[in-house]
Amino acid sequence: MLSLIVFLPLAGAVAILLLLSRREQVRGAAALFTFISFVLSLVLFFQFDRAAAGVQFSERVTWIPGIAAQYYLGVDGLNLPMVILTTLLGFLAVLISWHIELRPKEYFFWLLVLETGVLGVFTSLDLLLFFLFWEVELVPMYLLISTWGSPPPVGRREYSAMKFVIYTILGSAFMLVGILALYFSAGTFDMMALQKVDLARPMLPAAAIFLLLLVAFAIKLPVFPLHTWLPDAHTDAPTAVSVMLAGVLLKMGGYAIIRICVGIFPEVAAQFGGFFVTLAVVNVIYGALVTLAQRDLKRLIAYSSVSHMGFVLLGIGALTPVALTGASLQMFSHGIITALLFMIAGLVYDKCHTRQLNALGGLAQRTPVLAVTMTAAGLAALGLPGMSGFAAELMVFLGTYPAWGAGTAIAAFGIVLGAGYILWTVERALFGPLRPELSHVQDADAVERIPLFALVAVILVVGVFPSVLTDVILPAVAVVLG
Repeated sequence: MLSLIVFLPLAGAVAILLLLSRREQVRGAAALFTFISFVLSLVLFFQFDRAAAGVQFSERVTWIPGIAAQYYLGVDGLNLPMVILTTLLGFLAVLISWHIELRPKEYFFWLLVLETGVLGVFTSLDLLLFFLFWEVELVPMYLLISTWGSPPPVGRREYSAMKFVIYTILGSAFMLVGILALYFSAGTFDMMALQKVDLARPMLPAAAIFLLLLVAFAIKLPVFPLHTWLPDAHTDAPTAVSVMLAGVLLKMGGYAIIRICVGIFPEVAAQFGGFFVTLAVVNVIYGALVTLAQRDLKRLIAYSSVSHMGFVLLGIGALTPVALTGASLQMFSHGIITALLFMIAGLVYDKCHTRQLNALGGLAQRTPVLAVTMTAAGLAALGLPGMSGFAAELMVFLGTYPAWGAGTAIAAFGIVLGAGYILWTVERALFGPLRPELSHVQDADAVERIPLFALVAVILVVGVFPSVLTDVILPAVAVVLG
């Protein structure tokens, strides 16, 4: 079933490339294949044994016998929520791209290839396979941003796409050296076996391998000061690509830190706890302050992602079951909330032809659906009780405070700053007198409302019943912590 989930989007991409030509056929096929993958991930979730802590639904085949490389897929509580998040956002990204007109065949082909690459990262339990899937997402991201992104003079899509590639390749170089050092030290790429191997005589010091891997994952998270690719990529990417980038690509970094850095090097991770917490505080506060200065709606949401992903790093720094569970829940919650915000920003731009907050105002009078969903997403982002953001951040704070009280208190101030920029943005864009040049603006249509309402529903369900995910995550976290 895992292979079906991972490769169905790729099968859809091949079918689109070879068999279909009309836009209606292409987008229908893209929606069908991504929807089936999402349904299968839900089947996986409901069949998952929450009482078991190990890997389930594993698929293991020897791939390259000479170096013990395997085609090894599996899910546990750490990556199962990420699989569901990816398949859900992959399907909704197709719907939000329903009206794409520029070369739709190539656009949907690369969008589906991107989904398979991300799903492969989350399900791979062999480091070599993990690395290959990590690289697969690079090509579609570059082409989607550089071809369908914001053209001059509005944006700098080629510059932003190349900047993304340079940062990712730089991180991948560090990662590959770390993976090879691990392999030559332990003789295996198996992530689960590496968690149990005693690296008594590693090729490089354990801390050096840890840092090599951490650089690649920190770039993807992103961690200050390795974050500067993110605002440019988000600002110039098409809406669906921003949804995938914020919703799941950033989570690849956080997931990999927990699965690989903490899972394989728990002692080293414990020694770097203060380092993680310090970086987390800088991420949260710096990201929030820079967000307050933004006037472009997409750039504002991008910098807010830097701030909110800092809470993931904060939970990782504490290395307690509650904190790591909160960090994992925060990755899922942030993926849903930020995806919704970028969908709304894209729709606002499509209908108003501007993303500048000083050119917006009074939109609630013309676009009540967009206004309600934007307000709901904003309240979730600032941590309103009853929504997923509150549950995730509360668990991070409760798990981190006993070990790092001062750092937790400073990071918690980021919520105050977050409330400031969220409420300010909602007020500037939605309320007040309607600008005359916006009097013609239309609300979201029927197809556009499906992803908006779906994500609001997920935010509320996880906010009211966080145990639907925490019961899955906690046993896996216990295994990682040993």
